[in-house]
Amino acid sequence: MELHTHEWGGGGRTALLVHGIQADHRTWRVIGPALAERGYRVLAVDLRGHGASPRGLGATPAERYGPEQFAEDLVDTLPAGADLAIGHSMGALALWRAVERLKPARAVYSDPAFVYDRPGLGPDPFVSFKRFGTRQFITTMHPDWAAEDVDAELASLALWDTDTAVGLWSHPGLSVLPGAPVVPSLVQLADPSTLVTGAEAAELRRRGFEVRTVPGAGHCIHRDDPAGFLASLDGWI
Repeated sequence: MELHTHEWGGGGRTALLVHGIQADHRTWRVIGPALAERGYRVLAVDLRGHGASPRGLGATPAERYGPEQFAEDLVDTLPAGADLAIGHSMGALALWRAVERLKPARAVYSDPAFVYDRPGLGPDPFVSFKRFGTRQFITTMHPDWAAEDVDAELASLALWDTDTAVGLWSHPGLSVLPGAPVVPSLVQLADPSTLVTGAEAAELRRRGFEVRTVPGAGHCIHRDDPAGFLASLDGWI
């Protein structure tokens, strides 16, 4: 599957951006141009079932969507050997499963959903969010978001296939911490992270990941605190 991509800049270095569940390339509306200003050609995808990319094919959500399907699409669509690759949440999970084939010089996993199948997490709240995610609801959840981010969230929700969430949780065996990183890798955490426990962060460090926390940021670090997001990448961009 060839994914829809959006591009910013035309610098001599290449950066890849992979969004999380429910979103699309518009989630990077601040980060994409900021990286372009730093000399990158930035490519942001819409994962399958999101944005302008095709829906998955298959008889069941599990056949249409899951970590491996998302990863395969990244490999089919994006150039190998980029200077930087960043994935957020479910996008970080997809990037990790594709990173050995994409081989970016450096990878960043922003509040990653490596371990997504755990008590209290599941597809139902995401599916319900498409129905109840009004402008007022999103603004209440994210009072610090700019109006443009709320607009982008509403637009992406309208295009999102909720079966992506059902399909993701149909693959619980893929809900695991990664092994040793195959490229220099940074795990960037919210404060506190609801997806990476303290013990898991310590284990990621032991396995060779750099782990940094962005103080005060929620799960969508790049939207909650774009400046903090970029500052935490010092030494990586």
